[in-house]
Amino acid sequence: MTKFRAKLTFILIMLIGCSMLIAGIFMAKVLEDSHVKSLQDNMERELQVIRVTSDWNRMGSESDLVASYSAQIKRIKEATYERLTYVRADGKVLGDSDQQPEQMDNHLNRPEIADAAIHGVGYTTRYSDTLKEKMLYAAIAVKNDAKETIGYLRISMSLSQVEKSVRSLWYFLGIGLLLLFLIAGLVSYRIARGMTRPIERMTKVAQQITNMNYESRVPAYSNDEVGQLGQAINRMSESLQQQMARIQENERRLQGVMENMMSGIMMIDRDERITLLNPSAEYILGFSSQELLGKRYNEAKQQIDFTKLIQECIETQDPIRDEMIFYYPAERILDIHLSPIAHEDEEWSGVLIVIHDITAVRRLERMRSEFVANVSHELKTPIAAVKGFAETLLAGALNDKETAVSFLQIIFDESERLNRLIGDILELSKIESKRIPMNFSPIYLPEFLDRSCSVLRKEAEKKHIELTLQVDDDMYIEADEDRLRQIVINLLSNGISYTQDGGKVKVRVEPLDMNADGDYERLRLIVSDTGMGIPKKDLPRIFERFYRVDKARSRSSGGTGLGLSIVKHLVELHKGTIRVDSEVGIGTKFTIELPVIH
Repeated sequence: MTKFRAKLTFILIMLIGCSMLIAGIFMAKVLEDSHVKSLQDNMERELQVIRVTSDWNRMGSESDLVASYSAQIKRIKEATYERLTYVRADGKVLGDSDQQPEQMDNHLNRPEIADAAIHGVGYTTRYSDTLKEKMLYAAIAVKNDAKETIGYLRISMSLSQVEKSVRSLWYFLGIGLLLLFLIAGLVSYRIARGMTRPIERMTKVAQQITNMNYESRVPAYSNDEVGQLGQAINRMSESLQQQMARIQENERRLQGVMENMMSGIMMIDRDERITLLNPSAEYILGFSSQELLGKRYNEAKQQIDFTKLIQECIETQDPIRDEMIFYYPAERILDIHLSPIAHEDEEWSGVLIVIHDITAVRRLERMRSEFVANVSHELKTPIAAVKGFAETLLAGALNDKETAVSFLQIIFDESERLNRLIGDILELSKIESKRIPMNFSPIYLPEFLDRSCSVLRKEAEKKHIELTLQVDDDMYIEADEDRLRQIVINLLSNGISYTQDGGKVKVRVEPLDMNADGDYERLRLIVSDTGMGIPKKDLPRIFERFYRVDKARSRSSGGTGLGLSIVKHLVELHKGTIRVDSEVGIGTKFTIELPVIH
C-alpha cells in the first residue's frame, strides 16, 4: 500500500507539475511574442514618423546621396538610439547609422526588405553578422507621389533586452514552479494518503479475514465507491463469520460425536492412507493416532485378516461386514463394517470403517446361555429329589412311619431350597432391570450394623465364630436401609458359612476423603473373615451368577449362588464399588466404598 501511495503521489505531482510547466512555457512564449509584437508596432510607428518627417526623394550622384542620407540617418539615431538603414529600391544601401554603406551588401533579398516590397512592411529576427548579436528588424517601403517604391527604411534593435526579460521570466517561473512542486507534492501526498488510508484499512481487514479473524470490520466511510467497498467487505466478513460459526459448531458436534461414541471410526483416503481415527478406534486397535495417521493401511501393523478385509473393500468397492477376533492389545470380538466413500460425481474417494467391540455382547450371550443352563441344573436337582422321594413314598414307604417322616423332611428342605432359588432369581432380575425403588434416608451406622450383626449372631455362635463390629459413633450415611441391610447380611452370611469353627468375622467402617470442614465424602465398609479363602483364578468370576468356588459345600450350606451377584448390583445402585481380596487358607475381605450425601 505504501508503494501505491508513492505511485499515486508521484502521478499527482507529475500531473500538477507538468500542467504548471506547460502553462508556464505557454505564458512565457505568449509574453515573449507579445513583447516582440509590441516592439514591432513601435518600430513601425517610428519608421512611419521618420518617413513622413524626412525627405527621401533626393537627386544627385551616388556618393552625394550616400553622404547626405548617412548624415540624415545619424542625426535621427541620436534621437532614437536605434540603428536606421535606408535602402534604395534596387537594394543598394544609401545610408546606415552604424556602418559604412559602401561596405554593406545589397539588401534587396533580406527577408524584411522582401516582405516590405510585397506588403509595405516587413519584420524578421536574425543574428546580425555585422553586430554579432540577435536583432529585430522592421522595414517599410518609401514611395513617391506617384506611389512608386523608391526605397526602404529599415530600423533594427537588439533583442538582448527582450532576452533578458524572458530570462527573468524563466527565473521567476522556475522558482515559482519549484515552490508549486513542493506544495503540489505535499497536497498530492495528503490527497493520496486520504485516498489510500481507507484502502489500507480495508487491506488490513482483508488480511485479518484471511487469518480467520472474522470479527474485524472496516470503519464507516462516506457513501462513495470506497465506502461501498468497505460496506461490501463488512458484509462479506459478517457472512464468513456466520458461516464459520456454523462450520465450527458442526465440527464441534462431529468432534464430540467422534470422541464420545463407543464405536471405533477409521477412514482411509484414495491414496490408501489412514486419515481419521477416533479415540475408541485407538483403544480398540491398541495404537495412538500419532502412530497410524498418514500411514498406509498395510503398513499400520494391523492384524493380517483386518488388512485383507480393507484390501478387499478397496478392490471391490462394495460394503463389507464381518466379525473378527483381535488378540492385541487384548482379546476382543469385533464387528467390522467397511463402506466405500464416493462423492456426488460417484468418484471413489476412500473407505469408512466402523468397528464395534461386541466382546461384552458375546460374553453376555454366553452368560445368558450359562445362566439358563445353571438355572436348569439348579432347579433339576431339588425337583429330582422331590420326585424321587415322593415316588418312594407312593411305592409303599408311607407304611414305615420313620422312613416317611425322613423322606418328607427331605422333600420339605428341597422345596425350601427351590423356593429360595426362585426368590433370588426374581430378586436379581428386578435389581438388574432397575425396577426396584430405592428409598434413600439417613442411616446411623453403629446402630444399623449392630442390628444386622444381631440377625446372624446366633448362627455364628453355633460355629463358635467371633463376630466383631468396629465403627465410630458419629458415622452416618444416606442409603436405602433395606437394600444396605441385604448387602451386609449377605456378606456376613457368606463369611460365617465359609469360615471354620472358632474363626473370626469382622465388620469395619472407615471414613474417606475428608474435606476442609472435617466431613468425609465417602465411606469404606469392610467385611473380612478368616475362612478357607478363594483361589486367585476364581476371584474375577466371584460376582457372576451361580458361580461357586466349592459347589458341594455351597449347596450343603444352602446357598443359591446368587448372593454375591445381588450384592454387586445393589452396591452399584448406591453409586458405590465393591472388590474382593482373598488368599486360600487365610481368609477373604470384601471392601465396599459408598458416597456420603450430606
